[in-house]
Amino acid sequence: MKTLRDAFKRQGEKLHCSFPVQFFKRSSVVRNFEKFDCWILIFSLSLEEMKLRRTELQAEIESQEEEKNHLQREIEKLSYKLTRLNDSLTKKIAVRNEYDRTITDTETAYVKILESSQLLLNMIKREATNLDQTLVKANMDKQQC
Repeated sequence: MKTLRDAFKRQGEKLHCSFPVQFFKRSSVVRNFEKFDCWILIFSLSLEEMKLRRTELQAEIESQEEEKNHLQREIEKLSYKLTRLNDSLTKKIAVRNEYDRTITDTETAYVKILESSQLLLNMIKREATNLDQTLVKANMDKQQC
């Protein structure tokens, strides 16, 4: 006995039913029954094929959902790592900016100290020269008297 799939043969674009009907006479009732039976077989095969395609599609859907879930977990892990990295960078940048401010303030104060020291040194030299000149002049005046 033929299976449902064997009962049909594709010829071009038309499906032809070919199953044994040797027990029936070739009357119009039998021919109508054959046509009806053929349609039942076509329907059954179509339904079976749709179920098979659905099962295959379901397997693909499950596979893609599993991949999607895996990727979603990876995204969550990477997002968590990115958040931690951004937090760390924010803190480190704030500390670095504080270093920059402290270094700039210290350098500015150091330059002011150097300038003040230079001015003080120049003033001391000038005063020392003036005092030396005053002392020399006082000694000369003392000797002349």
